[in-house]
Amino acid sequence: MTLRDAALEHSARYFDRGQFQTDLARLVALPSESQNPHAPEHLQNYLDHCIIPMLGQMGFTCRVLTNPKRGAGPFLLAERIEAADGPTILTYGHGDVVRGQGDQWRDGLSPFELVKEGDRLYGRGSADNKGQHLINLMALASVLAVQDTLGFNFKILFEMGEEIGSPGLKEICATYKDQLAADVFIASDGPRVSPDNPTIFTGSRGGLNFDLVVNLRDEAHHSGNFGGLLADPAQILAHALSVIADPRGQIQVPEWRPTSLTPEIKKVLAALPPVDAGFPLDENWGEQTLTMAERVFGWNSFAVLAMKSGNPEAPVNAISGFAKASCQLRFVVGTDPDDILPALRRHLDGLGFAQVDVVQAEGNPFPATRLDMDHPWLSFVAASLETTCGVAPDLLPNLGGSLPNDCFADVLGLPTIWIPHSYAGCCQHAPNEHILEPLARQALTCMTGLFADIAQSGARI
Repeated sequence: MTLRDAALEHSARYFDRGQFQTDLARLVALPSESQNPHAPEHLQNYLDHCIIPMLGQMGFTCRVLTNPKRGAGPFLLAERIEAADGPTILTYGHGDVVRGQGDQWRDGLSPFELVKEGDRLYGRGSADNKGQHLINLMALASVLAVQDTLGFNFKILFEMGEEIGSPGLKEICATYKDQLAADVFIASDGPRVSPDNPTIFTGSRGGLNFDLVVNLRDEAHHSGNFGGLLADPAQILAHALSVIADPRGQIQVPEWRPTSLTPEIKKVLAALPPVDAGFPLDENWGEQTLTMAERVFGWNSFAVLAMKSGNPEAPVNAISGFAKASCQLRFVVGTDPDDILPALRRHLDGLGFAQVDVVQAEGNPFPATRLDMDHPWLSFVAASLETTCGVAPDLLPNLGGSLPNDCFADVLGLPTIWIPHSYAGCCQHAPNEHILEPLARQALTCMTGLFADIAQSGARI
């Protein structure tokens, strides 16, 4: 029996005997909510009581790193070095979760207790990201179980603050760049295109949040006495929004329309199945000349996240002096992040909207990243997943959402490959979060086969 076959058999037994469910239940039970300022001890406990003992049994040396950002969660750097000149893989996971929202889960479910119903395992972090990094670690453990060695070096970086914007991650990568050196970065987060088929993406769209503010006066004034005499900030703001995107959401700011949707990227996206969100999508929204896949994976999108003028809960007959829209641009490679807001300023000024202030929101924006589609590591990983599953994986140049991938692609200079183990309907960040058992089992075998293939390759790709 080959190493690959033996490792796959070991992973299948581990999952089918219920051990994956048991291990995931232990991880989910720890309420590691990074958004909760009253629970910092759980962030440390997740590393101390869940991850470090698991890695210790697998022969990893572990080192907890203090976050350079005051008050933010710790990091864990773990490594198993078998040969100084051998291939080295770096992976990543985050043990923090969003708030549990326990009062919003349906009857019979609780965020920090894993509950099995049918083929679903419910619990906060089951999909984002505890279940995903558990799959990868157990795939690695299967290779070790059958040959007592990996055949390559493996490094792991865990953070406990991804759900609050990964504070300190970029600084940690810069400070420990030599210790994190590797041949390739392979990790798991986000959803698959389809729950039945593996997905690979190599980067993510960037994200920049900003506010549009019209502040004309400190007080509101009677709409009968002053209607027609006082400018209405809400109307000014509404018209300003209308020149940023047209009635079907097509971006009107010239610099926000990317040039990186090349024929090569179009060809990759054309091979994807239809976007499956689990609910109806609006085919007539977004860039009219693009397919739906091109709109979310190859183009920029503008969104108004929230708007306010006056008191929406109790409106009165008065003209407000203030209006604000909280906005976001998701952007692909080829968009200059430093020019996003200056370009908007120029666009608004040119159309007579000098009264509209553009204010960048707090927090650092996520840059956009993407790997060359002909990179040899990408070809190797795709071939391995196809060998295991019998079908080619869905390939994305980048995720539609945002991840801190720039820390690994730009700071560490690594080719980055993400293999997500969830699906669009998993309810991550919402009540009733869950992971699908058939998907998780398939993902475990895919990762086991991939690590076995890397071990048997015997050299850098």
